[in-house]
Amino acid sequence: MKKNSTLCKLIAITTIALLILGSLAGCGGEADVEIQTNDPTGSFRTLDEIKESGKIVIGVFSDKAPFGYVDENGAYQGYDVYFAERIAQDLGVEVEYVSTDPASRVEYVATGKVDLILANFTVTEERAQQVDFALPYMKVMLGVVSPDNALITNVDELNGKTLIVVKGTTAETFFEKNYPDVELQKYDEYADAYNAMLDGRGDAFSTDNTEVLAWALSNPGFTVGIDALGNADTIAPAVQKGNTTLLDWLNDEIEALGAENFFHADYEQTLAPVYGDAADPDSLVVEGGIVN
Repeated sequence: MKKNSTLCKLIAITTIALLILGSLAGCGGEADVEIQTNDPTGSFRTLDEIKESGKIVIGVFSDKAPFGYVDENGAYQGYDVYFAERIAQDLGVEVEYVSTDPASRVEYVATGKVDLILANFTVTEERAQQVDFALPYMKVMLGVVSPDNALITNVDELNGKTLIVVKGTTAETFFEKNYPDVELQKYDEYADAYNAMLDGRGDAFSTDNTEVLAWALSNPGFTVGIDALGNADTIAPAVQKGNTTLLDWLNDEIEALGAENFFHADYEQTLAPVYGDAADPDSLVVEGGIVN
């Protein structure tokens, strides 16, 4: 009798637990929340909704100087941030910055965590299937930086060596596809990748050529031995798929800014102090979305 009584109690407890779980699922429990979070359908804010809220939320880097970084006063600065400030000004709203890492850029847009991404985002076919890109505002290729005492000047010299890359970047994709024999040491954040380079944990580091050039100029003892690798690509803002009102406004904005040479002014303010004579602004800047 005691065994049967215990068994009945266990069955009753299990039944109650199942009923509670079923009730939670039907009322929007954790599983439902997860589905809704990952489902981009209808989660974006239209242009009118952004204006009505008085704020636009923009994803930028916080550790990738001189494109997006946080200065000693805790303020966001850089080429992308300069552009973001003008977007907010012309919309008549405030801007809220959300720090992102390379691998999170698509997710942040797709889930509506940000209204748009301005994080040195290279346009690729794969990404274009997940987000909508506006007109470009910069040109870019890959570059490779390495120590002066063991300078890498040819990609074949990377065979048998360790190359530092950041997850979610075009450099990671490029080397995995084209040079599978190169050992990749991957990091989530640019700051961690740079520290690894400084500590000698890798033989070289690859990312956008604009970025490795800026880093090498700020870190004596390192040189960009390969300054043009892979395809010539463009950098552009990205919004969630289907957010045509914001996308159309951005395209019109980029064209209008091109008429006033805005992006060259952006370059002079944010990049020229870093690059000096080491880079030609016309080789990097895209005005009005027209790639020359």
